[in-house]
Amino acid sequence: MPGLSELVCRLGLEKQLIARSHECDFPDSVQKRPAITAPKYSVEPGDNSSGIHEKVSYLLRNALSVYEVNDERLMELNPNIILTQDHCEVCAVSESDLSESVRSALGENIRIISVSPNDLRSVFASFKQIASALGVPEKGDQLVEEIQNRFDEIKIRTAQSDKPDVVALEWMDPLMTGGNWMPELVEIAGGTNQLSTAGEHSEWIGWETIRENDPDILLLVPCGYSIEKTLGEMQHLEQKTGWEELKAVQQRRVYILDGNHYFNRPGPRLKESAEILAHIFHPSLFKNGENSSGWVQYNSETDQQHIATGSS
Repeated sequence: MPGLSELVCRLGLEKQLIARSHECDFPDSVQKRPAITAPKYSVEPGDNSSGIHEKVSYLLRNALSVYEVNDERLMELNPNIILTQDHCEVCAVSESDLSESVRSALGENIRIISVSPNDLRSVFASFKQIASALGVPEKGDQLVEEIQNRFDEIKIRTAQSDKPDVVALEWMDPLMTGGNWMPELVEIAGGTNQLSTAGEHSEWIGWETIRENDPDILLLVPCGYSIEKTLGEMQHLEQKTGWEELKAVQQRRVYILDGNHYFNRPGPRLKESAEILAHIFHPSLFKNGENSSGWVQYNSETDQQHIATGSS
């Protein structure tokens, strides 16, 4: 789970990280560690969100796990603690993906910590749980306090501003809303979240529902996608009936976010995620920063993508 690797590093324990999942890519230095997981499906160069959805759905329909663990390599490394998740079997390797042979070979001394965050409260609880298990509980407390304080600052600054209606989409084809902690981030940043509920899993949604809602702002945060990959699939939306009539499209308030690095993973950079949204919703209150390139304003008419930053 990439958010957990980020957390370990943020707690000052990167030297103790001896392996990672195939998705763990931040900070860059963690990629020097061996990756002991891999997806059971292949993503070909031409695969789009519909194709990936079908491959993952096939595995799930047949009661198969989406990821595999390199048991042999894991046993060679012989870790004391394994961090994993049981929030979403599609998003990352879960505790159930660890085979009984691995559990048996590693013995009773192995400790498996599986977290299941579905909202900000449980995200923060997972930070503290892992920090405590790794022997640095005070650092976990400090991290949570730092993020919460920044959230409070953003809420105070936007308190007297208009709250734009916002729809966030976490998948392109089929369409899926952004649930879990995403609605809370929208509200913290001074928006009014639409069509999804905080603390609940992201849900499939029909295009007509989005048209009827007609939000002020449309956020595109496909799970695991880079900005470039999302840009390459914009035709899925542009070909929808009534796309050009949406208020967000007409007012050029469609934004593509780096969901893979910020919004999809429940890690320490959720603070930066809220800052990105705050700048998008209220650019007069939040100036561009220098350390983030987490979003793009999409302009389908001129095919210009304006790279912007999300800190203030």
